[in-house]
Amino acid sequence: MSRRSTVLIGLFATIVAILAGFYGLSQRLGSIQQTTPASATTAMELFFASALDDALGQRQALSQWQGKTLVVNFWATWCPPCLEEIPSFSRLQGSYAEKGVQFVGIALDSLEHVGAFSEHQAVSYPLLIGGVQGVELAQQFGNASLGLPYTVVIGPEKEVRLVRMGPLSEVELDRFLRITTSR
Repeated sequence: MSRRSTVLIGLFATIVAILAGFYGLSQRLGSIQQTTPASATTAMELFFASALDDALGQRQALSQWQGKTLVVNFWATWCPPCLEEIPSFSRLQGSYAEKGVQFVGIALDSLEHVGAFSEHQAVSYPLLIGGVQGVELAQQFGNASLGLPYTVVIGPEKEVRLVRMGPLSEVELDRFLRITTSR
């Protein structure tokens, strides 16, 4: 084996180890937190005053979902755990839509990547392109490290009901929404 091949294999193994470490850390940090970010009022004002483009390039005002229970998921097309959540979030959107629950995916990604993704993957809720504004929203909701996926559940009265760093299983979120929407 050539020296170049050995270096490339070593570099690849290092990258895989680093990514595995980050994934493992996100799993350990991924327990449901029912905490409110320090600046919840500021986060809500910023969130509901924002408008982001959807995967078709149409501007969507986030205020259109005010008064609903919102499941806001910050994600990216290059994030495997994010992609694993989308089918279950789509199923839950169908199950809870009549109970006033609205899922919204805010991609910390490009319009090009999200558009290509949405052409191949059916998603039953809006996918918005976050850009710099999405990063700011995620940080306002307490995601200082910008780890993904990052999910925030906002109640109809604009209160943060759940903050989750890392993957959120369908079973966990279903259980949480069942309790939350029966209040």
